[in-house]
Amino acid sequence: MSPSVEQNFLESSLKLFRYYKGLGEKAMAQLTDEQVLHKPNDASNSIALIVHHLSGNMLSRFTDFLTSDGEKPWRDREKEFDEAYADKAAMITAWEAGWSCVFAALEPLQPSDLSKIIYIRNEGQTVTEAIQRQLAHYASHIGQIIYQAKVLKGDEFKSLSIPKGQSAAFNQGKFSEEKTRRHFTDGLK
Repeated sequence: MSPSVEQNFLESSLKLFRYYKGLGEKAMAQLTDEQVLHKPNDASNSIALIVHHLSGNMLSRFTDFLTSDGEKPWRDREKEFDEAYADKAAMITAWEAGWSCVFAALEPLQPSDLSKIIYIRNEGQTVTEAIQRQLAHYASHIGQIIYQAKVLKGDEFKSLSIPKGQSAAFNQGKFSEEKTRRHFTDGLK
């Protein structure tokens, strides 16, 4: 990849991480303490447990990102699915700590870092592969958060994308604009 393609990958990845962080926050902002702690059934996780897992994963993967294995000896993954937070405020504090670690590791990266090999559970992968792996992982869990928030709020849930029944109007507005080159997350609702 040329430096411009590599730089674009880094910038695009950061935008996507921020985009998914924002989606999760918009969904969780609509919920009460009780709702974030609600487990749909015994086989499922509450939103608070999903956040506990995400935060634990983020702190483990992105602490000393380029220099140590992404599965830290101090991480207890099993507890992430057993121990929820006392309330929504504690959950949001952990959410922010995890994301701060992600951005602190990724923002200083240079295009030349993308081909470096890092390890997760002693398995080598390029920085590019690790970023893609974590982006997909976090997006899937944030999708779970959004789905649960929709179920919990029902008709009161405020849509995070084009509201049902409004696709035609949304598209008409987009196609009436002048064509621009921008990242898809710039205009996504």
